[in-house]
Amino acid sequence: MGRLSLAASAVRGANPARGKRIGIFGGTFDPPHVGHLILAETSASSLALDCVLFTPAADPPHKSASDVRASAPHRAAMVERAIADNDRFALCRADLDRPGPHYTVDMLRLVRADYPGADLFFLIGGDSLRDLPTWSRPAELITLATLGVMRRPGYTPNFDDLERHIPGIRERIAWIDAPLIELSASHIAAQIAAGVSVRYQLPDAVCAYVEEHHLYRRSDDGRDES
Repeated sequence: MGRLSLAASAVRGANPARGKRIGIFGGTFDPPHVGHLILAETSASSLALDCVLFTPAADPPHKSASDVRASAPHRAAMVERAIADNDRFALCRADLDRPGPHYTVDMLRLVRADYPGADLFFLIGGDSLRDLPTWSRPAELITLATLGVMRRPGYTPNFDDLERHIPGIRERIAWIDAPLIELSASHIAAQIAAGVSVRYQLPDAVCAYVEEHHLYRRSDDGRDES
């Protein structure tokens, strides 16, 4: 399990994964904010998860290089600090410690190999469910993990369209009634660059790390110093 740093309470016995319910929460986490923590905790409670693996994306295929502000090592370090006080949360390096291209389905195959016998739940929002047909190998993805989908007010999935592209997807969804949190990592990063306080939007430990490493600041020539 070299790629994964899992909470100690979730790794007992000869096959520690068997029978465990493990959530996989992917994202750039650039930076990880309190909204991420609230959604992960809500998902863990709703789906009775034994742990949630925060899985930072190394090189998200849907984002350009300029859209990812902090380096992968910095983002992993911030995640570790953000989740340090929750025994049910852990950092997963499955996407960070492998060569690209960095598709979700390949990351899930690695996690599946590390946790044989576990029930995996890939945590996504309703917007990601809508866009899933455009992802790499979505039909394979839903064989690797159940989709833990966070409901969004006013969003009703078009299951006829989804089923045309990904047969059987309806049976591979577990719905999560998550709060609507209007926090954006890109907006938070812009506030930091502008010198605006983001206290209470980021965990204190992440705020301290951002300050220590001068992340998301603008240099005199306007470039991001991250």
